[in-house]
Amino acid sequence: MFSIERQDLGPNFTFGTATAAYQIEGGQTDGRGTCIWDTFAATPGNVKHRHDGAVACDHYNRWPEDLDLIRDGGFDAYRFSLAWPRLIPEGIGAVNQKGLDFYDRLIDGMLERGLKPFATLYHWDLPSALMDRGGWMNRDIAGWFAEYAALVGNRFGDRLAATATINEPWCVAFLSHFLGIHAPGYRDLRAAARAMHHVLLAHGTAIDALRGEGAKNLGIVLNLEKTEPASGKPEDLDAENIGDALFNRWYLGGVFKGVYPVELTTALAPWLPEGFEKDMETVSRPLDWLGINYYTRGIYAGDRDAGLFGGRRIAGDLETSDLGWEIHPKGLEDLLVRVSREYTRVPLYVTETGMSETDDARRVKFYDDHLRAVANAQAQGADVRGFFAWSLLDNYEWAEGYTSRFGIVHVDYATQVRTPKGSYRAFQGMLHNTR
Repeated sequence: MFSIERQDLGPNFTFGTATAAYQIEGGQTDGRGTCIWDTFAATPGNVKHRHDGAVACDHYNRWPEDLDLIRDGGFDAYRFSLAWPRLIPEGIGAVNQKGLDFYDRLIDGMLERGLKPFATLYHWDLPSALMDRGGWMNRDIAGWFAEYAALVGNRFGDRLAATATINEPWCVAFLSHFLGIHAPGYRDLRAAARAMHHVLLAHGTAIDALRGEGAKNLGIVLNLEKTEPASGKPEDLDAENIGDALFNRWYLGGVFKGVYPVELTTALAPWLPEGFEKDMETVSRPLDWLGINYYTRGIYAGDRDAGLFGGRRIAGDLETSDLGWEIHPKGLEDLLVRVSREYTRVPLYVTETGMSETDDARRVKFYDDHLRAVANAQAQGADVRGFFAWSLLDNYEWAEGYTSRFGIVHVDYATQVRTPKGSYRAFQGMLHNTR
């Protein structure tokens, strides 16, 4: 069980759990179009065991059972994503009525169970037809995404407690277009530089489109890391500065200040879209809240052979998850305080944190320590309003396939039987205890 109690985080604090459409839905029927992860996963070498999301957790059919688990766990809210290709199979144009009907059922099911729907428009499942046109490398995606956002705002907006435009733009842009680890799997600096800007431009146009449809309580979800230098040597400090700029300041600065780090605009100048500066007013549209996804820290060391960015990440000495990610709760506390002091006073939500692990006792401690980190950040003035556990279910963990288990509920993929873990019971015990 947890040592922290619900009331330690405030009387109106929102507790939730989170998933993403491609990772759990399956249901590649009823008019759903294909997405970049379907083809990326089908390409040998990209995903462990060539696993894909064709069935995943069969949430498309089993959603009532999953919503019951969230309700029975005592959670207040469910953070989920809508699948762009399920709603608009070609990315633009004709709308799939069966896709609209599915999300009507899902959202109404949340409301019937007293759960607040926290929606995310984009959690990495770009329609394949838009990838054919260049995807996030094409400036036109700002208009395509706005069209999709307007549909969601018009159809569902009055039933949503909160809406985020994009989940983890660093992953959408850099991880997927420079490091090549996620779909579409590019390893190209020009592709990355363009995607880094266009993903935030599309965020801004989507905010305008949502507001135009009367949607309320709008935000974005950024994945941030606590960056540290390997030592006090100048080359390590420089490497950490660039690491922080790439992972944190590009997105925080763009969204909240309308300015990208000069270190990066200088380094990426040959490859950034011409005249990107004119878009910054759109990039930095006012928001109602910010979601922060946090998993680990990054330690940076100078490396003259590292090319343009002059540094590399190195392993630390902390305990790790089974993915090798260091467990560093203090990093979450520090990030929450930093963002609230340096970037914005809008309410903050921890929209994801969790660990891939088969030893659930370690997961219980992980959550307890990270909830304590949130309380510590609140004590230092950070306006943190909620915490979402990643994830509700063991699911398709992208390039790791089904080999990595983040869930607080175990899924037997052969039978689709759900079994609550000790971490689920720990949340349930805390959330039902209202002393």
